[in-house]
Amino acid sequence: MDTQNPQVTESVLDQRSMAAEPAGQFSGWLSDAVAAGLPEPNAMVLSTVNEAGLPRARTVLLKSHGPEGFVFYTNRTSAKGHDLAAHPWANLLFPWYALRRQVMVSGPVTALTVAESEPYFHSRPRGSQLGAWASRQSSVIDSRAVLDERYADLSRRWPAGTQVPMPPFWGGYRVEPVTVEFWQGRANRLHDRLRYRREGPGWVIERLSP
Repeated sequence: MDTQNPQVTESVLDQRSMAAEPAGQFSGWLSDAVAAGLPEPNAMVLSTVNEAGLPRARTVLLKSHGPEGFVFYTNRTSAKGHDLAAHPWANLLFPWYALRRQVMVSGPVTALTVAESEPYFHSRPRGSQLGAWASRQSSVIDSRAVLDERYADLSRRWPAGTQVPMPPFWGGYRVEPVTVEFWQGRANRLHDRLRYRREGPGWVIERLSP
């Protein structure tokens, strides 16, 4: 990451100014990203490992967060869904380049229940709800027309004004952090890296060499 932009005021990370736990520190940094007008500030790179032990990464959207973890939603039959079923552990990366900041989260993943997932599903725009049914995410299809035809059929099945049920193959996941690293760009590549590491019921903060 380029940290030599003279237009950006250098920020400093110090253990004494960090929140006692990572959820509070993350909330502050996410608010900074929103206030800065960054596009999709809740976008994060989700990295998983497949059954063969090979890593895969893709961008998803964070939908909620707190001391219990970081929540996103997806098709459970997708590549990432299969990966998490085989190896329920993930890394998250929030790349806030314009602020010269990154947050990296690592921890086990738990699938949310239907009851936990449904409220968010029904809060989505109707088109996104129908799209969740139309797409067999990560599967091979013959053409774009196949997808469009499925969507049109579903639009007739559940016309405007009717509730679209949540697909049984769709739902949320929660990444429970074991480590959370806050990365702040500094001059001369001597970046600040402070990592929260869970220790018993609490957290320790460690400074990492850049």
